Amino acid sequence: MAQLSVRTGEKKPKEDSQTEPKEHLGEMDESTDHEKKEPPLEKMTKAELLKKLEEIQESVEKNFDLYVRSQAELDNMKKRFQKEREDLIKFSNESLIRQLLTTIDNLERAIEHSQDENSITSLREGVELTLKGLMDTLEKAGLEKVNSLGKPFDPNFHSAISVQEDNSVDAGTVLQELQKGYTVKQRLIRPAMVIVSKKGPDGTDVN
Repeated sequence: MAQLSVRTGEKKPKEDSQTEPKEHLGEMDESTDHEKKEPPLEKMTKAELLKKLEEIQESVEKNFDLYVRSQAELDNMKKRFQKEREDLIKFSNESLIRQLLTTIDNLERAIEHSQDENSITSLREGVELTLKGLMDTLEKAGLEKVNSLGKPFDPNFHSAISVQEDNSVDAGTVLQELQKGYTVKQRLIRPAMVIVSKKGPDGTDVN
């Protein structure tokens, strides 16, 4: 058999994986050549300057058109919001009025029934039911009575009409309520008209 001779000391050349192909380098050079910076204005030719001016004019017109459209949209939004606000104010009480129509119906029925033999009793019952329905409707809308009787006088919720001597209570206590006060969602819309106590000659004045 023929013997195969092995030659030692010879190394197979390795491929350099990090070496970029020449073709790729050539493509990079070409792309770099294409990315040329625009020359300054003073070095431009007349044709280049005219072209540049046309581009600027086109950009200005486009931006101005966008500005005009934006202003028109803002004006339309303002008009729409203004109309919605006016409608909201104009018809804000529509729901409450619709609920109060039942109260009007009850009052009309009470007046009709007042012609019967038991007119006084019927009228009183009708008015009481109507008042209860009216208060229920207003309370749903946020109406609340101001608690006054037996309470200390509070200028934020009470309006004192007069004072009355009474040694059985502390000075400044509400003795009578001549007209009820009301709040709507904790905001005072009418103070209660009250009579407030003060100490008599035998009592001790409270500063």
